[in-house]
Amino acid sequence: MTETAHGTSPGKRMLSEQVYARLRDAIMRGEHAPGAALKPQDLAKDQGVSLAVVREALVRVVGDGLADRLPNRGFAVPAFSDRRWQEIAEARRTIEPVVLRMSVERGDVDWEARVRAAHHRLARTPVYAPEEGEYYSAAWSEAHRVFHRTLLEGCGNPVLLETFDRMWTASELARRWSAHRDPGRDGVAEHRRLEEAALARDAGTAAEVLTRHLTLTAAALRDL
Repeated sequence: MTETAHGTSPGKRMLSEQVYARLRDAIMRGEHAPGAALKPQDLAKDQGVSLAVVREALVRVVGDGLADRLPNRGFAVPAFSDRRWQEIAEARRTIEPVVLRMSVERGDVDWEARVRAAHHRLARTPVYAPEEGEYYSAAWSEAHRVFHRTLLEGCGNPVLLETFDRMWTASELARRWSAHRDPGRDGVAEHRRLEEAALARDAGTAAEVLTRHLTLTAAALRDL
């Protein structure tokens, strides 16, 4: 098999990508319990791949914030600690409202159209799917991510958007669990207010609504 200039064959890269995607999805679906060890040997056996491929995938999952590298160089699903998720929530509340202000002030008509379309998709996507159990459906979770990211894309700063991407992934697992902590929360209304404020070009109100939205999520995760 031909190696690339970086010493990794295209076949190995594709295999590693597949293992990474499967592992990431399994963690998000709750197939690995909070705090559970992710043993490379077991994962390699289950997926019929080499230890090297599994370790590469695990390193990527750690980078996403969906696994921890332990002191003994093992890996585990993050435990649900209040401090961990509150730190992530604090980072989001500090950064995202500022980026949203920039987005509202800088976004063009195309951005407005994308925000409207992303909100329409989110509002029309079922939150739960019977075949996916008690967690948020994969389709809704993706529509939710796209809506929030689209709101910020008007800022025109790729570095800030990359920061959002990292924070979103790190908080996604905990956010899914938050559905069980505050079942009476009206997320539909919260997202509608976000869209309305953004399209009204009211940067101050949009930032306030987003801060409140993120604060409610953080509150739902306390003592998880």
